[in-house]
Amino acid sequence: MKALVYDGPGQIEWRNHPDPKIQEDTDLILKVTATTICGSDTHIIKGGVPDTPFGTVLGHEGVGVVEEVGSAVHNVKPGDRVLATCVSACGSCRFCTVGMYGQCLVSGGWALGHLVDGLQAEYGRIPFAQNSVYKIPDELSDEQVIFLTDILATGYEVGVLRGQVKPGDTIVIVGAGPVGLSTVLTSQLYSPANIVVVDLVENRRRTALQMGATHAVGPDEVHDLVAELTGGLGADVTIEAAGFPKPFELAAALVRPGGHIANIGVHEEPATLHLETLWAKQITLTTGIPSALSVPSLMKAIAAGTFDPTSLITHRLKLSDMEKGYDIFKNAADTDALKVVLSA
Repeated sequence: MKALVYDGPGQIEWRNHPDPKIQEDTDLILKVTATTICGSDTHIIKGGVPDTPFGTVLGHEGVGVVEEVGSAVHNVKPGDRVLATCVSACGSCRFCTVGMYGQCLVSGGWALGHLVDGLQAEYGRIPFAQNSVYKIPDELSDEQVIFLTDILATGYEVGVLRGQVKPGDTIVIVGAGPVGLSTVLTSQLYSPANIVVVDLVENRRRTALQMGATHAVGPDEVHDLVAELTGGLGADVTIEAAGFPKPFELAAALVRPGGHIANIGVHEEPATLHLETLWAKQITLTTGIPSALSVPSLMKAIAAGTFDPTSLITHRLKLSDMEKGYDIFKNAADTDALKVVLSA
């Protein structure tokens, strides 16, 4: 088969790669019909995820058709359309039994395209398929569900749910990349009064407004805006979705006493946690990896037309154009790329 292979920092190639095989009775083999590129993939390529072995097929967001299943897989069968979640869960370890799939002690949680071959390929092996895939309803297209594999579940679970967004809240989302915009979409399920998006890029601010944000501003404007909206108290919830120190510190500065800071962004370098000021504000800080247990409910919301995740797609390419897709994605400042979807 053809696959996008990581050969070391700065080195990727779309080339021939051995076909995946069933290795455990909990595996399935997926014929990939659509995949996409995530910011985490670019972190790997930059060398920011050093435990990724050289020679790994990248990609942890994919949908397709089941080709073959191991003897222990009973939830799906060959021919079923499924999405594979970004986390692989054994289902029985200390953390899986309490729904913390991202911390699975057996698989490592985020395994696809990180610790084992992923889904930027014609075929992929999905470990622990019983807990790591969901059947796709006939009425939903690949494009409607592909972001449930990671960014929609991440924005919703790690941002909205852990941030405890409530009706009438003022929330601030720092970073209007794909996961930040996914948080804009899914936060509307809880009817916050104000959804303030902060980003340096005007086009992304404009996109955030189109997706339902009530305000979209640059970092220099947001302090006065939040003070005006909240009577000087600060935001009820701030969600950091950028992955850099300054955005994290901005999210911490904007939260009100007793509020919640939810970190989503993947950080490659340290960020300062200003406990000298935050301790007295009695804030709650959360972070983490999604379990993807929200996928069924989010799938129902998409089917009902509650929100449209295809609005995140800016570029559509063939699988064979994978390297071109990476060029588009990494040059987002020039290409206005959000999500690049690559289909068979």
